[in-house]
Amino acid sequence: MILPGSASQSLGAALAAELDERLAAVEYERFADGELVVRAADPEPADRAVVVASTVSGDAHVELLQLQDVARQYAEEVVTVLPYMGYARQDQAFREGEPVSARAVARALSPGTDRVLCVDPHERAVGEFFDAPFEALAAADRLAAPLPDLVDPLFLGPDASARGLARDVRDAHGSGTVDHFEKHRDRDTGEVSVAPSETDAAGRDVVLVDDIVATGGTMSEAIGQLESPAHVFVACVHAMLAGNARSRLARAGVDRVYGTDTLERAETAVSVAPTVADAL
Repeated sequence: MILPGSASQSLGAALAAELDERLAAVEYERFADGELVVRAADPEPADRAVVVASTVSGDAHVELLQLQDVARQYAEEVVTVLPYMGYARQDQAFREGEPVSARAVARALSPGTDRVLCVDPHERAVGEFFDAPFEALAAADRLAAPLPDLVDPLFLGPDASARGLARDVRDAHGSGTVDHFEKHRDRDTGEVSVAPSETDAAGRDVVLVDDIVATGGTMSEAIGQLESPAHVFVACVHAMLAGNARSRLARAGVDRVYGTDTLERAETAVSVAPTVADAL
C-alpha cells in the first residue's frame, strides 16, 4: 500500500505503478482552527505500507507524521520515503544558539517508521540523525533522459561537492566531459562567490548539475562566468526554485531547467520512482 503526502501525489502514483502496489486514496483536510488531518479513505491491511512525502513545509511534516500513524494501524512494516527532506541543509548549528534542525526533524520522524529512504539528501550524514535504518538514494542519473541532443556537452557542478552528480548525469548520457566551479561562502555574510572553471565552454552545450536549486543565485553566478556557450541547461534532482529563481535563471541565459518529481513543479521532467522502487 502506497500512502502519498499532498506534495507527492504524482510520485506516489508513479511508485504504485512501478511496484504494482495499491495506491491508497488519501484525503487532506484543514479544520477551521488551522489544524491538518489526513485520511485514508479505503484502508486495507497490508504487509507493508510505504509513506511517500516530500517535507516541503511545516504542514508537510505534520502530514507525514499523520500518514505514518495511519500506516502503522494497517501494516506490519512502515517504510518512509522522503523524496525531498526539508531542513536537511540545516545539518549543523551554524551560529551559537541555533538548533541542528535536521537532527530535530529526524528524531521526530524516526518513531513512526521501520525504515527511511531519502532521495539525494544535501548531506548524506543526516542519516546518522535517524533512529530508524536510513538509506540515501542517488537519482541524478535519471536527469540524463530528458536532456535534448547535446553538442560536445560539458557537465558542470556549481561546486566540488556537485561534481559527482555531474559525472552521474554524464555517464548516464553517454558522452561529454565533467568539471566544476570553485565556490566560496563568507561565513559572516553568507555571500557566495564563484571562481570560473578552466574548461573551455565556447560553442558547447553546458549542463549545470546540482542536487537542489533553491534561489538560483549560485547557478546564475556560475553561468555568468561561462565564455560563449552554445546552450545552457540546468539539471537538478530537487527543483525547489523559490521566489524569482525561474526568472533569475532565464535572465542568466538558461535555455531550460530539468527537475525530478521529488518536488512537483512545472520543471519536473522525469520520475525517481524507478530508483525508489529498486530500493524497496
